[in-house]
Amino acid sequence: MVGRVADEIVLSAEERVFLEAQVRRHKAARSLSDRCRMILLCAEGLQSKEVGAQLGVHEHTVGKWRRRFVKDRIEGLTDEYRPGRPRTVSDAQVAEMGLSHTTIRRIWAAFGLQPHRSETFKLSTDPLFVDKVHDIVGLYLSPPNRAIVLCVDEKSQIQALDREQPVLPMAPGVAERRTHTYTRHGTTSLFAALDIATGAVIGKCYKRHRATEFLDFLKQIDRHMPEGPDVHIVMDNYATHKTPKIKAWLARRPHWHVHFTPTSASWINQVERWFAELTRKQLQRGVHRSTADLEADIAAFIEVHNENPKPYKWVKSANEILASVKRFCQKSQQKQCAEL
Repeated sequence: MVGRVADEIVLSAEERVFLEAQVRRHKAARSLSDRCRMILLCAEGLQSKEVGAQLGVHEHTVGKWRRRFVKDRIEGLTDEYRPGRPRTVSDAQVAEMGLSHTTIRRIWAAFGLQPHRSETFKLSTDPLFVDKVHDIVGLYLSPPNRAIVLCVDEKSQIQALDREQPVLPMAPGVAERRTHTYTRHGTTSLFAALDIATGAVIGKCYKRHRATEFLDFLKQIDRHMPEGPDVHIVMDNYATHKTPKIKAWLARRPHWHVHFTPTSASWINQVERWFAELTRKQLQRGVHRSTADLEADIAAFIEVHNENPKPYKWVKSANEILASVKRFCQKSQQKQCAEL
């Protein structure tokens, strides 16, 4: 007997771009990205059974989304409406004024609205943005031979906070609880340098974060560096990084090379990723009754981190980043024109 012939899938250029983008997106729904992977593999000529074996799903599931895509294309990959409790608020009522907050909440739920969610963004206006992105991403993806690449920055004004009442530890079925009020016991500033090849971190805390402290930290980095290799420093355009003393110190070390990040683009400095890890794992839940306790905990975190460091993997090329920025700018411009 001859089995059913699978529907052939031929993608247009626009469809392929959309499907590949959904697979790459970190915030895409897992179900949608899985379906997009299925369709991309089907478009390569694989049978549903082969696709299912590769993705770890049943061949019938692959066949279902293959048929849906052939019939409705991209729209066929979204979930169909599932009947449930009938709507109690009509469209006419939605248009009326004076609805209660519970009714509004039901309206939001009915249409899948989440108006409480908000995210922030800031586009760099650096005139050398493109050149700097190519320069720094090039360092990450293809560092110079026999050279050390360090991402340097400071995390300033880290507060030593003590809760006004003891933290109640988590218990079965009960989350950790702590008071929302706290007592401040001063601040410290952490200077850190991340080696992108090994993931190791050089760090030191200071009471202030002036050019004097930054120069002292550069000297500490220099003491840790082996003789011979060039040293490439990635850092931002903060004023303390460009004082005459800093420039003179760097000028006396021709094997040191500085790469400035674009303005308003801290995301391109890999040490910011490590700062986020420090905050989440050490500072966020910490209780510190003095800056000395805070600095001791930061030093202990760096020591433990360096016992088994792991480098971060940079995956996007400069061209991919610039293409994403371009699409975002075009989308923002279209929205502005629509509002006008």
